[in-house]
Amino acid sequence: MILDTLENARRYLPLNKGFAKAMEFLLRPDLDELPVDKYDIDGERIYAMVAKDPGRAKDDAMLETHEKYIDIQLVLAGTDDMGWKPKSSCKNPSGKYDKESDVQFFADEPEAWLTTVPGVFAIFFPEDAHMPLVSSGQLHKVVVKVAVNR
Repeated sequence: MILDTLENARRYLPLNKGFAKAMEFLLRPDLDELPVDKYDIDGERIYAMVAKDPGRAKDDAMLETHEKYIDIQLVLAGTDDMGWKPKSSCKNPSGKYDKESDVQFFADEPEAWLTTVPGVFAIFFPEDAHMPLVSSGQLHKVVVKVAVNR
């Protein structure tokens, strides 16, 4: 898991071949003006989802993991208090891994909370269970999905 400001985004390019295109998208000057939608960056290997969603209470959220994709989550407006826990420490799966939607949910409690404000992004790898969209207000976010095997 990585938590950093957008101004440092280029530091992480060596971690995955797809990060260059992902970060280029996140550094667009018109990013906060894009309508809610899915955006093709490099086919199914890299794509972005712009969303405006109401936050949810911690009790209404679950940890999630992905096997095929790395999440890069950037907050544009609002505060997202994302939970985090190593997947290897999760002991309470809620159902099986859904290969089609690339998600596994866990009923475990996060070990850490990441207060993520506008201009701050989090990168979650397959070994990172994360609980996004925890907020008392409206959130405007971009989530870029980068295929693990690029």
